[in-house]
Amino acid sequence: MLNPIKLVNNNFLSSLDLSLNEIDHILLTALEFKNRNLNVQLKDKVLGLIFDKSSTRTRVSFQVAMSRLGGTTIDLNPNTSQIGRGEIIKDTARVLSRYCDVIAVRTFNQSDLEEYAKWSSIPVINALTDMEHPCQALADFLTIKEEFIDFKNLILTFVGDGNNVANSLMMCGALLGVEVRIACPKGYEPNPMVINKVKQLSKGRNLIKIFNDPYEAISGSNVLYTDVWSSMGEENKSEKKDKDFNGFTLDSNLVSKANNRAIILHCLPAYRGKEITNDVFESNQSRIFEQAENRMHIQQALLYNLLY
Repeated sequence: MLNPIKLVNNNFLSSLDLSLNEIDHILLTALEFKNRNLNVQLKDKVLGLIFDKSSTRTRVSFQVAMSRLGGTTIDLNPNTSQIGRGEIIKDTARVLSRYCDVIAVRTFNQSDLEEYAKWSSIPVINALTDMEHPCQALADFLTIKEEFIDFKNLILTFVGDGNNVANSLMMCGALLGVEVRIACPKGYEPNPMVINKVKQLSKGRNLIKIFNDPYEAISGSNVLYTDVWSSMGEENKSEKKDKDFNGFTLDSNLVSKANNRAIILHCLPAYRGKEITNDVFESNQSRIFEQAENRMHIQQALLYNLLY
């Protein structure tokens, strides 16, 4: 049996909350769960889900992961709880700490997530904020590991907005030694604060590169990744973004500039014909649904190491 390890940080708010050794252990644990080589029963453990944003994969993958561990999940929908009526975070967090064993929060502001962690006496997991999506990044790198065995000399190119997914890919990639390239129109580059953190983490290895030309960025890449151009809450910007991102659609012509063994990733939902064409989405190079499945295995491994 693969034993859990005590994570240095009791919370998982950012990709930077994990060390390289901890990431490696979580990836290995996730593979053990996926291959049915590990059976763990966390009897009577309860996961609370606080989701201010709509969700399919994150919600279901957390619920199934907790069920497979023998625990239960409580869906704390803001529309049917006091959270939606304005109860302050520090009161909610302290009460839930007495009911639940772990909380996963999907919200807008990273500062709100940090407020939950400040007042909770149980682990808090980032299930997505506007700043980061660290559980997604772990699932992404698990998918890459399954394909390439290790991360040596790999280039991952993210084509799209420098958003929360891009931020977590850069951070996790820097820890794993993966060169991460971001291809986006001018004005849509990742947060400078995040870029500076990643550069410090890279220790002079030049693992993060920003391009405004997607063809230049994709050249020689092993992993091609895209995401929606307009994230949740940006519906009023979609028309402008569609114009600004003209030329950044992941199509067969763009894919042809990558390494001939390159794989395609997308964190979903996908708007085919915008950020990715249907033929690329459905191509033999696509690992999109393996990537989606891996959310469940990663979150099972994360919960195991936080709760056992």
